[in-house]
Parts: sequence; C-alpha cells; structure tokens
Amino acid sequence: DENGDIVQVEEGRKIYIKLWLRTLQVALFVTLFTFLMGYPIAHLLATIPMKYSNLLMICVLLPFWTSLLVRTASWMILLQQQGVVNDFFVMIGLVSDDNRPEMMYNKVGTYVAMSQILLPFMVLPLYSVMKTISPSLMRAGKSLGGTPFVAFRKIYFPLTVPGIGAGSLLVFILAIGYYITPALVGGASGSLISNTIAYHMKSSLDWAFASALGAMLLTGVLVIYWLYNKLV
Repeated sequence: DENGDIVQVEEGRKIYIKLWLRTLQVALFVTLFTFLMGYPIAHLLATIPMKYSNLLMICVLLPFWTSLLVRTASWMILLQQQGVVNDFFVMIGLVSDDNRPEMMYNKVGTYVAMSQILLPFMVLPLYSVMKTISPSLMRAGKSLGGTPFVAFRKIYFPLTVPGIGAGSLLVFILAIGYYITPALVGGASGSLISNTIAYHMKSSLDWAFASALGAMLLTGVLVIYWLYNKLV
C-alpha cells in the first residue's frame, strides 16, 4: 500500500545517506593517512642527494608498474587472520593467537589497502613543490634565532601548502570513486558508493538509479574541486 511504499522510500533514503557518509569518511581518512605518510617521504626525497633520491623515487613509482588487482590481492593475503600481518602481531606478543584482529572485509582493510595504493598520488605533488624550496630559507630562519621546529612551522610548511592541496585533492577524488579495492578488501561494511553504482549497473539493472548516483558523485567531485580552487 501507499504507507508501505513511503516506509520503503524512507528506509532506502537512510541507507544511501549512510552510504554517502561512509564514502566521504573513507575518502577523508585515506587522504589523511596518505598525507601523514607521504609528507616525510616527499621531504626526504627533496633533501637527500640526487643519486639516492632517484633510487627512492623508483621505489615510490614501483607500484605503478604492478596491476591494481595484483596489489589488492596481495593485501588480501597479508591482512587475513592467518596472514603475515597477524602472524607478526602474534610473534611480537601484541595479540594472542586466539584473538587475532579482523582486518579483512571491513573499513580497516579498506583504509590500509587504499592508503598504500594511493600514496604515490600524494608524494609526487608534494615532492614537486618541496624540490623548488631553497634550503637557504631554513638556514636563514635558524640563523635568526628560530629553532628547527619553528623554522619548519613558519617557513617550510606554509610553502608546501600548494603541494598539500594538490595531493589531497587528487587522493580524495580518486578515493571517493574507488571500486576494485573496496569491493575485494572492504566487504559489505567497507563498500563505497561506486560499488553500489556497479551493483545497479550489473546486477539489478536499474540503470536510471545508477545514473542518478553517478550524477550525484560527479556533482560532489565538482563541488570539492570548486572549494579547492577557492581556498588553495
């Protein structure tokens, strides 16, 4: 009846609002994790001698030479309950063998796998900006009485803001539309809006609804880019 249809619509609306919030949460946390890992890596690449920098840059770019599906499958092997990561936790005594943590088919697996896969997209913009910053600026700040931390906070870090903005935007947009990794590693609790679009395109064949979700996703990305353009 009509009341039943209204209830179903309301329940469906709540489900997809939660799905959108989960997608934004995953994209934000992945962006944060890649920034926390990528900033020191990019700083190291920009400050060490060129011969070592080139070698480390190859290590950063090495994942691009491997299939995304292979990298995702590798994380599935590493993060499972009997995998290498859990075996290491048990070996060092962090957890007991009977109490191994669940790191697969949830948000934890999604965060770990996506952060590693998207890390180069944060490192490269940061490195391109940091490479243009003259080392003499930090030396000048220290010679004027500032500690290394103060010189970093007031001189170096503000100069890297364009790289932070570009890397964060790139990682966030890629993360918000990611499909393969959340589908394989995240399970039901780690799936994103892109997985729902794929489901309605391939299984339920509700192409109109999938198109609506895709349009909402595109609109959200354009709004994010507009905000980035205004702020950064």
